[in-house]
Amino acid sequence: MKMRRLFFVLVGIGLFGSPSGAADWPQWRGPQRDGISQETGLLKEWPKDGPKLIWQLKDIGDGYSTPAVVGDRLFVINNKGMNDEFVQAIGTQDGKQIWTKRIGKVGPNRGPQYPASRSTPTVDGDVLYALGSDGDLACLETASGEIRWQKNLRSDLAGKPGQWAYAESPLIDGDVLVCTPGGAKATLAALNKKTGEVIWKSAVPGGDQAGYASVLVDEVGGVKQYIQFLQHGVVGVDAKTGKFLWRYDKTGKSPANIPTPVLHADLVFTENRTASGLIKLTVNQGSVKADEIYLKPNLPAAIGGSVLVDDFLYGTNSAGLICIELATGKVNWKERSVGAGAVCYADGRLYLHGENNDVALVEASPKAYSEKGRFTPPNPPSRRKGKAWAYPVVANGRLYIRDAGSLWCYDVRGQVAAK
Repeated sequence: MKMRRLFFVLVGIGLFGSPSGAADWPQWRGPQRDGISQETGLLKEWPKDGPKLIWQLKDIGDGYSTPAVVGDRLFVINNKGMNDEFVQAIGTQDGKQIWTKRIGKVGPNRGPQYPASRSTPTVDGDVLYALGSDGDLACLETASGEIRWQKNLRSDLAGKPGQWAYAESPLIDGDVLVCTPGGAKATLAALNKKTGEVIWKSAVPGGDQAGYASVLVDEVGGVKQYIQFLQHGVVGVDAKTGKFLWRYDKTGKSPANIPTPVLHADLVFTENRTASGLIKLTVNQGSVKADEIYLKPNLPAAIGGSVLVDDFLYGTNSAGLICIELATGKVNWKERSVGAGAVCYADGRLYLHGENNDVALVEASPKAYSEKGRFTPPNPPSRRKGKAWAYPVVANGRLYIRDAGSLWCYDVRGQVAAK
């Protein structure tokens, strides 16, 4: 695809201590944090009632955490009440729990809205990294759940979460773990992934609270940087030192800065509920400048993020699914579809998980909306707090959908024999 860059291919290969399979989904938004799977051979169209349901778990615990999937194991964060937040390992073949480990309590919200686990674990070889909503950051063994080290972003790094607690998913870049404590002392921080020791703290001007997006790694003009959407806008910091490089604040006007930005070469697409913008990064003698290309309303702006396929961006807002030309922001088409929701891409198709819990398969074409299947997962959870905000995951021929305490696993390769 045009939008794939050698840099991200190298990151995808080198991100994990023992390389994950090409069809795994080892972290937030997939192998390269862009919502895109390289898996092929998937169903191009679904039966009337949707793909075959392999299994459903009806009480995995509360929360909005999206799973990570590596090999025959799935890892997800959940909570039971307000005092216990867990990482859970589940077998992908039968949905049975393998282990569960408490990492902390549920983070406080300034108000009664949406208290629950949020983050996606990051799998790195024989360990995973998980961030609880109260700032409890832990390194656990994937085989047993044993904790190797643990820190708290608020107490150990003077962190300041946003209004709805911590929600990011940790980034592993080589030997470094990058996270976002928020606040004036360590707005972003880099830790030694093996020990948890601090490598650097980045005091971003303004001392933003942490937002709810997750850090990305990029390289423009020879400058490697970490890009994050904070409480008051998108920023870039030097990957080696944490030095502040640039800020774009026009999409930082909402308290709910949630969607992870989309990167393409020297371009950064950023969205929130009020407006979506595209900026271009330029480098001059090590200094990085962010110039706005456009800022528009009524583009993709929902919690569920966007994906970039062959220079066209697909995402949702309250009106439904939208396809735009990335370079110009021109809307090619829009369709109600399942309404606002989360999106990922695999094998020529968009997988949509609507906030109403409907699931749709749509051809990724800039020409027109073409739906290839839709269904509603059966036996929905009896307890639901908020909307269905967990992102869909496509891994090893299966589609995973979560809503509150339920998790469904579907065969989207069409190879599981009927029982």
